[in-house]
Amino acid sequence: MIHRRHALGLLAAALVPARSLANVSYQRNEFRNDLGKRFFDLGTEGTFVGYKVDDYLIIASDKIRSGEDKLPASTFKVPNSLIALETGVVADPDKDVFKWDGTTRSIEAWNRDHTLRSAIAASAVPVYQEIARRIGAERMQKYVDMLDYGNHNIGGGIDQFWLTGDMRIDPMQQVDFLDRLRRGVLPVSKRSQDLVRDILPTTTVGDTVIRYKTGLLGAERGQPSLGWLVGWAEKGAQQTVFAMNMDCKTQEHIAARMTVTQQCLTDIGAI
Repeated sequence: MIHRRHALGLLAAALVPARSLANVSYQRNEFRNDLGKRFFDLGTEGTFVGYKVDDYLIIASDKIRSGEDKLPASTFKVPNSLIALETGVVADPDKDVFKWDGTTRSIEAWNRDHTLRSAIAASAVPVYQEIARRIGAERMQKYVDMLDYGNHNIGGGIDQFWLTGDMRIDPMQQVDFLDRLRRGVLPVSKRSQDLVRDILPTTTVGDTVIRYKTGLLGAERGQPSLGWLVGWAEKGAQQTVFAMNMDCKTQEHIAARMTVTQQCLTDIGAI
């Protein structure tokens, strides 16, 4: 019997041969041009990958960008939260408070004290930079390796590597990581995985719950360029893990990240 994560890796190989994984064709995968049209209609470029768990089926909008790695931006707050809990940097996501440093930033929600739960909801970059500094480079590298996250490269500064540094991750890797978190099979404690799943932001569409994390490259500098939205959709017993990224050239594009993701999820029958 093929382990579910192994099956996902094999599917990735079939989708993106350039990643130098074993070229296995037994798993099901689809490319859907109608998904790519969602980005074209917005006047931008992007990619969407959905993994329909029960069907072992990956559906991608394209063959190229779905396998291209990018800076994770604030989607790294998901593993960062896990590592914070595992190392004891955060003991309780609702009680441990990170005090505002007094620096007024352009995103108002960042200009206050935060718990881990409120910080991930506000995508508060300064809080997670402080968390990363407290974790430190040695422990951060250890856990990034354990989690098999992206390219494992934390070069470029302990509080910058996921924003401007050397960390890269592609949509297929995002789906793989999030599927392992969803199932609770990452090589960290059950408690940490349960807590991170619980603090992830959610939105509801009809009878579907979407657990997600956004990312916006350059947001902390007021120069957005790339938007992410990753997570999974729960429609009764049916679950679909997904990753979307798109070039964010305008404020409209930034606001459309959730809209286009929901459109793609609807297109593949996940909503």
